[in-house]
Amino acid sequence: MKINIYYGGRGGLDDPTLFVLEKMTSVLSELRVEVSRYNIYEYKNQVSTLTQTIKDADGVIFATTVEWYGIGGFMMTFLDNLWLYADKETIRELYMQPVVLSTTVGEREAVLYLENAWETLGGRIVDGLCGYVEDTAEFQNNAEYAGIIEKKAEALYRTVSQKTKSLPTSSQAVTKTVLRTQQMALTPEESEQLSQYASDDKYVKKQKADVLELSSMYRNLLGNEKTDTDEYINDLKRVFSPLDTKSAIYFIELDGKKKALIINILGNQLDIKYESPSAEIKADIHIKLPYYVFGEIVSGRKTMQRVFATGDASANGDFSLIRKFDGYFDFM
Repeated sequence: MKINIYYGGRGGLDDPTLFVLEKMTSVLSELRVEVSRYNIYEYKNQVSTLTQTIKDADGVIFATTVEWYGIGGFMMTFLDNLWLYADKETIRELYMQPVVLSTTVGEREAVLYLENAWETLGGRIVDGLCGYVEDTAEFQNNAEYAGIIEKKAEALYRTVSQKTKSLPTSSQAVTKTVLRTQQMALTPEESEQLSQYASDDKYVKKQKADVLELSSMYRNLLGNEKTDTDEYINDLKRVFSPLDTKSAIYFIELDGKKKALIINILGNQLDIKYESPSAEIKADIHIKLPYYVFGEIVSGRKTMQRVFATGDASANGDFSLIRKFDGYFDFM
């Protein structure tokens, strides 16, 4: 059995939905279910191809977080592309379980929206999970909440494995008789390739690395290659915005670079330089990430918080400075 999780949140470190998904993934894995999670924000420029990944699933989980109103733009875009490009025959055999956590109000409405959308697409519904979270740490440490989450995961497993039937709905009837969509004009071979590439996280990351490596090579050939002593320094200084009067020292080690980037913030003063990684520098946080990933941060395609949350960066020290980095240097 294979379950695909489509996460429509922003990937924040304190997002309670991510905790729920990890707990559900653990339960499903113990039941020998293959689980694949797709963070929709990572595919914001490839959402139409992401829809092809549902073809190899027996069930799906649509998960998002209500931070101020509704299901959010990432999930909405994904649903739009499912309507436009997904194979409706495949969807008719798929079970969907909505998972919505809220830090404000509206989690029940968001679950209902996801259920109605999936039924309109022709799919089947599994009873979902929703809740309000005021304190993420308290929520994660509550054993009763953990038990509820585990039972929802078990219910999804039983429903999908037993192919539980349900009564027809008016939304499904409308889909069959009234609404029509244009399918993406792809051959079976092209669809299979899209599904494989969009679902292969290693492939996607390798493609990004290759593009940035080629860009670096061509800059070198044109004589515009920056040296280790000035690269990114002007970019960081250009967007620097003081948050408070406190000081912070970042030691950022970039794989593939000989020297580490040292960012010293003292109130509204900023000092940036490159030093050898072996240099004895007292830093508040030590961050290690690939060179091309830091390039994506500087270009505004990702945030430091996001790359840490997705495992592209490792860190030790004061972890609150990871979130602050995106405040000091807002490239988005």
